[in-house]
Amino acid sequence: MTRQDWIDISDEFTEWVCYANAGMLSRGNLYCFNHAVANLPTDDPVVEIGSFAGLSTNLLAHYLRKHGRCNRLITCDKWMFEGADAGTTVGDSPIPHEEYRDFVRATFIRNVRFFSRDRLPHTVEMLSDQMYEAWREQLEEQDVFGRSVRLGGPISFCYIDGNHSYECAKRDFQNTDEFLVPGGFILFDDSADGSQWEVCRVIEEIKAAGRYEVVARNPNYLFVKK
Repeated sequence: MTRQDWIDISDEFTEWVCYANAGMLSRGNLYCFNHAVANLPTDDPVVEIGSFAGLSTNLLAHYLRKHGRCNRLITCDKWMFEGADAGTTVGDSPIPHEEYRDFVRATFIRNVRFFSRDRLPHTVEMLSDQMYEAWREQLEEQDVFGRSVRLGGPISFCYIDGNHSYECAKRDFQNTDEFLVPGGFILFDDSADGSQWEVCRVIEEIKAAGRYEVVARNPNYLFVKK
């Protein structure tokens, strides 16, 4: 699928957000966000795995607002980046990776406080495995905005954009599947046909298993649970 074949539903708000909010979002994901949010089967939470500087978080909140949905938005990120080893610097600059991490985390908080002030998500500073462990135990956690949030229960939609290795992407799918309601959605970032990311192996396994239906390939895969 070439870029010309993607459906891009960018509106005025998303354009302004994308100008100011750093991120690596495929504009094709907007169609998938919009479709999933417009067709959420329940009022259970929407979950985002991997938030970086808040671009996708703000756009998920935008579509929840646009469609008048009351679903809570719960996101997780520990801002641990591949290749960002402790004690090393960003390229040949004097900037330590530890400071880069803190900068991105602070940027996320600032961006989300600004663009999603009326629909502030609950963002827990955890790896996805840690979040799902807390989810199973229905623990109360502190989010990065200083608020308490009770994790647990069914999920209506999950956007998976964490570690794209096969092992991690598969665990993210399995953990999400455990809580996703029938008719619920999963969108995998960087899953387009021809992508070199290992998440594509997970996509083929999901298609072969037959428990999920492909809703869209734009160019990333959006599934609905049968």
